[in-house]
Amino acid sequence: MLFSWRGDPGALSSLLWLLLLAVQEPASGQVRYSVPEEAKHGTFVGRIAQDLGLELAELVPRLFRLASKGHGDLLEVNLQNGILFVNSRIDREELCGRSAECSIHLEVIVDRPLQVFHVEVEVKDINDNPPVFPESKKRIIIAESRPPETRFPLDGASDADIGINSALTYRINPNEYFALDTQNNREQTSSLSLVLKKSLDREQIQEHSLLLTANDGGKPELTGTVQLLITILDVNDNAPEFDQFIYKVTVLEDAFNGTLVIKLNATDLDDGTNGDIIYSFRRPVSPAVLYAFMINPNSGEIRTKGKLDFEEKKLYEISVEATDKSNIPMAGHCTILVEILDINDNTPEITITSLALPVREDAQPSTVIALISVSDRDSGANGQVTCSLTPQVPFKLVSTFKNYYSLVLDSALDRESVANYALVVTARDGGSPSLSATASVSVEVADVNDNAPAFAQPEYTVFVKENNPPGCHIFTVSARDADAQENALVSYSLVERRVGERALSSYVSVHAESGKVYALQPLDHEELELLQFQVSARDAGVPPLGSNVTLQVFVLDENDNAPALLPLPLPLPLPGARGGGGALSEPVSRAVGAGHVVAKVRAVDADSGYNAWLSYELQPAAGGARSPFRVALYTGEISTTRALDEADAPRQRLLVLVKDHGEPALTATATVLLSLVESGQAPRPSSRVLAGGAGAGAGAGAALVDVNVYLIVAICAVSSLLVLTLLLSTALRCSAPPSEGACGPGKPTLVCSSAVGSWSYSQQRRQRVCSGEGPPKADLMAFSPSLPPCVSSKGETGEREDNSEQLKEVSSYQSLEREREAETQAEGEAGSMHREPDVGLDPGSPGSRPGSKAGAKPLRHPGIPSLLV
Repeated sequence: MLFSWRGDPGALSSLLWLLLLAVQEPASGQVRYSVPEEAKHGTFVGRIAQDLGLELAELVPRLFRLASKGHGDLLEVNLQNGILFVNSRIDREELCGRSAECSIHLEVIVDRPLQVFHVEVEVKDINDNPPVFPESKKRIIIAESRPPETRFPLDGASDADIGINSALTYRINPNEYFALDTQNNREQTSSLSLVLKKSLDREQIQEHSLLLTANDGGKPELTGTVQLLITILDVNDNAPEFDQFIYKVTVLEDAFNGTLVIKLNATDLDDGTNGDIIYSFRRPVSPAVLYAFMINPNSGEIRTKGKLDFEEKKLYEISVEATDKSNIPMAGHCTILVEILDINDNTPEITITSLALPVREDAQPSTVIALISVSDRDSGANGQVTCSLTPQVPFKLVSTFKNYYSLVLDSALDRESVANYALVVTARDGGSPSLSATASVSVEVADVNDNAPAFAQPEYTVFVKENNPPGCHIFTVSARDADAQENALVSYSLVERRVGERALSSYVSVHAESGKVYALQPLDHEELELLQFQVSARDAGVPPLGSNVTLQVFVLDENDNAPALLPLPLPLPLPGARGGGGALSEPVSRAVGAGHVVAKVRAVDADSGYNAWLSYELQPAAGGARSPFRVALYTGEISTTRALDEADAPRQRLLVLVKDHGEPALTATATVLLSLVESGQAPRPSSRVLAGGAGAGAGAGAALVDVNVYLIVAICAVSSLLVLTLLLSTALRCSAPPSEGACGPGKPTLVCSSAVGSWSYSQQRRQRVCSGEGPPKADLMAFSPSLPPCVSSKGETGEREDNSEQLKEVSSYQSLEREREAETQAEGEAGSMHREPDVGLDPGSPGSRPGSKAGAKPLRHPGIPSLLV
């Protein structure tokens, strides 16, 4: 910093004051320098980087720059050494006029992080302007009758410098008639007068020529001169006089044109025309005075003429001259100081710079968004400005310096809640009434990937009919991401897993962009009832976020499997039994009565529901002959319709049609061969051994009895072991937790029969096993409805609603089953003790299919219910 000391005590106290100010500067956050005006280009001002605490190496990376309103390129900073220097000519008088203080306010702005420093450079005045008089020659007319000590006002010189450089002293060349008198007032204006020392004598000297010299206080001092030409008149010896030499008045800056400022009154002791006074502005008249005021020459009234503006000029100095109308006019002079009073007529001005937009939604609080400066051209309370911001926004204004604010982040942002903030900065002054100005700042919030894609629900249930075409669309998943642009771009993929021995991707696929799920191959209800898998949704943000949704695809059954006839236990070779192509000849005693069960046809259907509900019909005999046998509609039991007689053919060939209830229905045909024998040849009802012909020897009968005994023991043992195994398996399945995902194919099929028909279901998951209350001949029957049980509680509710029709079908079938049991109960009780062994089926009959899924074999004993596994 530059200081000057003249060696006097006042300068020493000023130096101490400046040192105290320098000690306090770091605390205030402002650096002050001084530089003389008219300094040459490159003149050193100060080490600004060092004084601001900035490293030289970071000036360029942090974009060190200067900003100065209206002062352009007067000062510059060398970014290599951090020195502030003079860049162009500085003229203090052009910069600040007559102001006592002249400073250049600089804003130093650096980024990363954004900081602003305030630097004030005081421009020191040098004595570069000489005193200047308004005119080079001044003519003065003085009557010879003027007494000594008469004063004649003179126009003083003006010096554009300030302080000691503008302190003027005057002198005139020595003479015996005139002297100079200078008077200073409180308003720092000087009154220069030419004083008459002794009476004038026009007859001796008609004109006096004096040289008035003005010297300033600068070093070196500069001078200015004016030639005074004094003419002596010999008549009117009394000049007009004002009440005061200086008048002080105040006027509001918003005064209307024609407002009275002051009414002057001058008096002249002369009579007649020598006493008539004319008022006028004393020349030379300032253009500012001529623009703002006018004077009435007769009344002496001064009124406003133009617009007054406190911000442009605060004080007017008006010199008025009162001249009489004598042939030798005399004049009186006075000065009017017109002070302009400020009113609140200027609204504050708002300047917004250094916008850091857009703002990331993860920006930390206290992040600087913008720099705001406010100003008001008024003074006092009218120029005191306060700044405020739109309420209830996550931003705030922080005052950094007088009339300087920083717009900073006050709390966390969330672009998904508010993507753009329209902020209004309001600047209000302290006038009455106060004036305000507003500026709008639009703050856009930049998106950050902070939201994962979300599905509408955690899982979906989908129903697909089996035998679908490959590549068919079965469902569309959709996830929404609350983020924007690439952060909201969602792609879909399968969560790969194994389904049995195959990969999930061999069953289904999902389109990465649309979320459409496709079945890649035909689905088979008998192999795969439920396919459960997850679809992942992932956005394109960095890092990417994702979520999963579960899809439960239920494969609905279609009637694509015809009834399959079950093979019977291997029959014993009977003497005299005849049959071909797999048909078994069963001996039937002619002595049996009506309703006697002689055989039973068993069949299963790999489908489920109504598609697996089987019914049996006896085909009409060839030639239209009426058969003495009938078949139960739902059980497949063949019984007599009447007592057999000799007229009935000894060999009966029965064709039984097995049909399901699907749409369209599928059928199979069973061939039953019955041999009618006399009562003595018929086997006992309790025996499982089929009797031979009537001509068998005693040795063969004994051997047959032994075989029957071993067969009964073996059947009982196997049946007991089977029942125990079934009970243990049922208990384990009921206690085991439900398995996740789709059940793999290849599980065994449980086939049960009862008095009202046969029912089959592919056991691919845990099943319920129920033992119904019925007649003694009823077999154990286990079946599942078409609705899969392994669904979640939420999906189960929707699934039950979607499959209400199938539930009604199952309920209808159960009611029909109970009615059929009641109808056949009497027949079953009559024939329970005379049940014949099951009849062999022709594997080559119509409706039988190779490779049938049903592979169970019945275990049969007269006293044990039938159970097929």
